[in-house]
Amino acid sequence: MKYYVIAGESSGDLHGARLIEELRKRQGADAQFRIVGGDRMEQACGERAMLHVRDMSFMGFIEVLLNIKSIAKNLRTVKEDLLAYRPDVLILIDFPGFNLKIASFAKHHDIKVFYYISPKVWAWNTGRVKTIKRIVDHLFCILPFEVDFYKQWDMKVDYVGNPLLDAVALHHSDSTFKIRHGLEGKKLIALLPGSRKMEISKLLPEMVKLVNLFPGHQMVIAGAPNFDKGYYDAYIGGHDLPVIFDETYNLLQHSEAAVVASGTATLETALLDIPQVVVYKANPISIAIGRRVIKVKYISLVNLIMDEEVVKELIQEDANYRYIANELNLLLNDGTHRLKMLAAYKRLRDVMGKPGASKKVAELIERYLAK
Repeated sequence: MKYYVIAGESSGDLHGARLIEELRKRQGADAQFRIVGGDRMEQACGERAMLHVRDMSFMGFIEVLLNIKSIAKNLRTVKEDLLAYRPDVLILIDFPGFNLKIASFAKHHDIKVFYYISPKVWAWNTGRVKTIKRIVDHLFCILPFEVDFYKQWDMKVDYVGNPLLDAVALHHSDSTFKIRHGLEGKKLIALLPGSRKMEISKLLPEMVKLVNLFPGHQMVIAGAPNFDKGYYDAYIGGHDLPVIFDETYNLLQHSEAAVVASGTATLETALLDIPQVVVYKANPISIAIGRRVIKVKYISLVNLIMDEEVVKELIQEDANYRYIANELNLLLNDGTHRLKMLAAYKRLRDVMGKPGASKKVAELIERYLAK
């Protein structure tokens, strides 16, 4: 069976790798892969990515416009490669701005299209559901409320659970983490400024300003796999601010609190039971457009799933170090505030159910292809 799998950002690369591993476990050498993704997917399938996520991830309306030539080139490259490879099925993972265009192209050329992790059409531009219904053969959703959303549009989807539950369940905390990184005896605060250049460039400078406000804690940056230490050094300056790569879960589990860029990491942090404050910044014009068109009350997955403010969200002008410091202070020193968040995390885990998303998606893919 020939699979063409596309993930356009770091979180999708993780989920894509888990799915590839599951398909290979079930099919062995019969499963062949062509990928657009990152390091994890490359490792999972033993193939180089035809296009790497580091060259694809642009976030925000203005940011997309500024990189429109690069995006157009990437689309042309993938379309040509898709036709040359002619897979049995195209598996798209999140990343809707790019992947829906590829889905439409594939459908036009009689290639089956399976979509894993629904585009967030419930947040804005719900009219895209009609497009999805036309060009996607099967949609696998990871958020509980998405099933009812699509039902309103007379569209049947498969709820497979959330793959982050798999990732967290498979992780085993390393008791040597602090010793290995020279952090023993220190209380930690984790800083997760995101995995895209835009996020890091806007959020990390505010995070760096927090260092001197919490002298009793050591702040540590979770480095994104698509950047090196030198990239972060440009923002850190002379501050005592270690950057640790490929150990985000270990860092979180050894931290008392975290400052987290809005995205998948907010849900991971909650599943690992770490109190957090969520931050988000983008181009001011992108934010202004977003505030006019986005229809949901929250930006973090934790709050969206629970439909209440479990974690504090600081957006744009509010995502400055003073407001972040105020919330961090509550998380560290106000026991009632901290316990309330941890209690909500427990309810969140109950709502999300049990691990097994990657296995379930692999089973459904085989079943639908067999038909």
